[in-house]
Amino acid sequence: MSVSSRYRQAWEGFWREAPGGQGGVLWDAEPVLTAAVHLAHFEPHLTAPELPLVDLGCGNGTQTRFLAGRFPTVVGTDLAPAALDHARTADPAGRARYRLLDAADKSETEALHAELGDANVYMRGVLHQTEPDDRQPLADGLATLAGDRGRVFLVELAEAAGPVLRALAQGPDGPPAKLAPVFRHGIAPGEVADAAVPEYLSRAGLTVLASGELPLLTTEHTSDGTLIELPSRWLVAGRPG
Repeated sequence: MSVSSRYRQAWEGFWREAPGGQGGVLWDAEPVLTAAVHLAHFEPHLTAPELPLVDLGCGNGTQTRFLAGRFPTVVGTDLAPAALDHARTADPAGRARYRLLDAADKSETEALHAELGDANVYMRGVLHQTEPDDRQPLADGLATLAGDRGRVFLVELAEAAGPVLRALAQGPDGPPAKLAPVFRHGIAPGEVADAAVPEYLSRAGLTVLASGELPLLTTEHTSDGTLIELPSRWLVAGRPG
């Protein structure tokens, strides 16, 4: 199973339209506020930090470049070629590698695992933006990439983020400028129950090793100038034993 052509085209259209440079899209916050914070929770659970790290759903590569300074091999993957164009342009020194990947496609994740071996995986805000039928195949793909020794770190919007996003979208002036393209391209965040995320991982053969709550920082502000933060949860998972 792979993602639908509609979903693939939606992301390609979004990234084609997105401005270049860091901070141009809603979730493109500074790494010191995102990946650096996440690593503090992730690294204590890494049993093999020397493994390659896959940044799954890397977008324009802001977090990928940060992670490339902390792991020996980092591969940024995305579904949209336009996203990878942004990432490569922003990384002229080639600090990371970039690769087109449909992580819900079993053959594609198996091919990447055959190339890299077991890998640690970082995934921020992808599952809740995936169509419902693709969520379990995506979790299965994470398990394939991690293999026996890798660990998976996820950050996903919590259920409580739904009302916040709806209120922003329905404001008197419409959605904020950086949220509007998400809705316009048909990739509005879906609502995934908090309890469903560990269930997807469990069915994929992964065990949740740790979890917690963190705000997902955005690059957008409300009309009164307040930075928008969305409730989110993080999980670390891996094979048992």
